[in-house]
Amino acid sequence: MNEHDLDALLAQARAPAPADEGAAERFLDGHRARRSRQRRMRAGTLATLLAAAAAVAGLTVLRPAPELPPSAAYQAYQSAWGDGW
Repeated sequence: MNEHDLDALLAQARAPAPADEGAAERFLDGHRARRSRQRRMRAGTLATLLAAAAAVAGLTVLRPAPELPPSAAYQAYQSAWGDGW
C-alpha cells in the first residue's frame, strides 16, 4: 500500500456516509434516556432509604427501652451505699 492509497482510504473514512446522518442525534438521545433512567433510579433509591430511616427512627422512639440488668459494678456500689443512696 503506497502513500496515495493510504490518503485515499483516510479521506474515504472521513467522508460522511448516508448511514452517518443523524448518528450523533441517535447517540445523544440514547445517552439522555440512559441518564434520565439513572436519575430516576437514584431518586427512587434515595426516597426508599429516607423512608426506611424514618421507619426505624419512629420504631425506636415509640418502643420502650428494654430493661437492662444492672452491671456487677453498679450492684457492688449500690450494696456499699445501701438502697437509699
